[in-house]
Amino acid sequence: MIEKLLEYDTELFLFLNNLGTESWDGFWQTVTEKWSSIPLYFILLLLIYKHYKLKGTLVILISAALLITATDQLANLFKYVLFQRPRPCRVEALQEVMRFVADGCGRYGYFSAHAASSMGAAVFLGLILQKRYKYLPFLLLLWAVMTAYSRIYLGVHYPLDIITGMFFGGLLGLAFYKIQLLGQKKFTTTHQA
Repeated sequence: MIEKLLEYDTELFLFLNNLGTESWDGFWQTVTEKWSSIPLYFILLLLIYKHYKLKGTLVILISAALLITATDQLANLFKYVLFQRPRPCRVEALQEVMRFVADGCGRYGYFSAHAASSMGAAVFLGLILQKRYKYLPFLLLLWAVMTAYSRIYLGVHYPLDIITGMFFGGLLGLAFYKIQLLGQKKFTTTHQA
């Protein structure tokens, strides 16, 4: 059953990866770069600061940094310790039939840290700001999905790597949001007494 799942995963990877064209390569290379999200993070920082002031913003920033660290480390545990599934760009049988657009190809790919961290950030920050900006969570989820898909487009991850990364990133984003809520309630209760 696992063999069949991996076979379907490879077929779906080849289909999605081969949808790409040279005219779109630059766009997807930019989407996948972490620095390209800096303007988005800056806007989110301004929105958070506007509603949570300095102390609240610092707490949210620390939480977001811990969230990204957690998603990256969990992805590394899965990649290098638990599964060690080679990335598609490392599989000789695929190199002739796939498009490889990335600048480099790491060793293992299950699961995608890009997909996990972008989805974790989208869920966490989207939930924090949803009361004031009701469409923002959907925009952040779109950004996370685009970031995740860019990894398939570039030839460095299978769809299963992406789906799993998005799943764990979403779970961690939700968990960090719940922890943030508990912290706010405790802080409010303590300072009102």
